Amino acid sequence: MEAADGAPDYAQRLGIRKDQVVQELGWDTDTDDDIRFAIEDACGSELLDEDADEVVDVVLLWWRDVDGDLVDALMDAIGPLADDGEIWVLTPKTGQPGHVRPADIAESAPTAGLMQTSSANLSGWIGSRLVQRKSKAAGRHS
Repeated sequence: MEAADGAPDYAQRLGIRKDQVVQELGWDTDTDDDIRFAIEDACGSELLDEDADEVVDVVLLWWRDVDGDLVDALMDAIGPLADDGEIWVLTPKTGQPGHVRPADIAESAPTAGLMQTSSANLSGWIGSRLVQRKSKAAGRHS
């Protein structure tokens, strides 16, 4: 998928749509500005930082192997997330500094009450889409 100018359409790969509220966690000097700008263009607003209080549709979590406990980070990311929201964990590709084994995400997600549904190739990063197991979209049972 490419944008009209021939650049990869990162926002489309992540399913980011107009008027979605996107929060960014884990920003650092190694994050990919092309991905960030594409998401801002698609949703029509700036990315919220970790101090935001709003309910968000999407959390963009940049994650590297030295960033600590992924389960803790995912639990924090769930806090502001809408019931039918999603978390994209972006990790450096294999061979890049900070690479995270896919198994680490697969093991951490269920512990945080999430399940992995898909992935996306984003230049030097790999995105793993996580959703809450019990969402409004899936229906709740009381």
